[in-house]
Amino acid sequence: MQQTNTVVETETQIPLGWRERLSPSKIDKIPGRYNLPRMFRKSGHSTKQMREPGPTRSVAALQTSFKITDTFELLRTRRWSVFDVQHVVLAGLCIFSIWIIEPSAPIIKTAAGLGYLLLLLMPITRQFFLPSWPIWTYLLYFFSSRFIPYDIRPDIFVKVLPALEDILYGTNFSSTFAKWTNPVLDVFAWFPYGIGHFGLPAVCSAIMFIFAAPGTVPMFAKSFGWMSTLGVSIQLFFPCTPPWYERLHGLEPAKYGMQGSPAGLARIDALFGVDMYTTSFTTAPVPFGAFPSLHAADAILEALFISYCFPKLKGLCIFYVCWICWATMYLNHHYAVDLLGGGIIAYSIFFVVKKFWLPRPQPGKTYRWQYEYVEVGEMKKSKALDEELGYGHVGAGKRSVDYVNEFTVLDSFMHSGSSSGSSSPTTSTRSDRSNRRTD
Repeated sequence: MQQTNTVVETETQIPLGWRERLSPSKIDKIPGRYNLPRMFRKSGHSTKQMREPGPTRSVAALQTSFKITDTFELLRTRRWSVFDVQHVVLAGLCIFSIWIIEPSAPIIKTAAGLGYLLLLLMPITRQFFLPSWPIWTYLLYFFSSRFIPYDIRPDIFVKVLPALEDILYGTNFSSTFAKWTNPVLDVFAWFPYGIGHFGLPAVCSAIMFIFAAPGTVPMFAKSFGWMSTLGVSIQLFFPCTPPWYERLHGLEPAKYGMQGSPAGLARIDALFGVDMYTTSFTTAPVPFGAFPSLHAADAILEALFISYCFPKLKGLCIFYVCWICWATMYLNHHYAVDLLGGGIIAYSIFFVVKKFWLPRPQPGKTYRWQYEYVEVGEMKKSKALDEELGYGHVGAGKRSVDYVNEFTVLDSFMHSGSSSGSSSPTTSTRSDRSNRRTD
């Protein structure tokens, strides 16, 4: 019996838009998984360096050069992004703050501005003064706020915070804690409020600089500075009287120009016979800046960073936060609602920084100099998004590293290669392999 093979020809269906997909501009784009130069572009390595590996510097290395030309070269090759607007805002706040300070002294102000610009241009100093720029801006902004004309400031709110205190808690915690005072409790409250608040940021920075992942301290400095600047702005646009005003003046309307008060800290001055707080708090630039509490916000931000870097210290951090929150109310400087506002701001900033830019601690690494590479953020990998952006498995693993370069215009100043990321193609490949295993 003879078999007959029948061949059925079917018409190939060409999808719509095939002409556009075959255009030279589309064909020229190579997916990220095959584009080798793209894999090493963010880390500052070329394909030639991948084939012929040479000596590399540690990711924890510090800059030692005084050449300003290096800075201009980095600026020339910088890929600018929307996150660079932060430096425009900082520059604007600095110019505004210097401009309103009395007396005018234009020569001194110009010299001060040019001096800080020089610190930002020299590699050996910019690695410290660029990340801390938000902190210096906050201090200048806070000091100069006393020179803002009274006639353009908003009215001072006297009844808002006491009313919120009653609505949220049903009682005034500040007046309750401040009723019973004695020298022992005064000293116990003085340690976190009068000493820890001013000295602990530097202590935390030193600890994280030595024992945490490279790049942690710059993120802490930026977070601290922007949080404090935001807090002062809220205090200026939403001025509220603190508990000591209610104790001295009741609910009478407050006016600009009235003196501040050291409140419970006056007992510390009397106890030691030294004017440490009376004069400074009486002449404070923002006497009606009760909300939000920067004492609480600073302590909570420090606790979040320390707990993240050193989980074993979480209990100590919680104790310190509770300690300083009690001290602010015992010394009659803040309502409980002020602490809530400061805590919300601190946690919000930490949450965003941790999600996108904060370097991740690595198990078994005790000191910063033990890190061969740095991984940042907590972005969950999305295969669909990676394909859309042209990233393969390598790109997906390095995507969070790319984000840190968008947070600051000059983050590469902090380390020899890039602010965070692999210190060599070898370590980059090792990180990518680990990401492949987790996909």
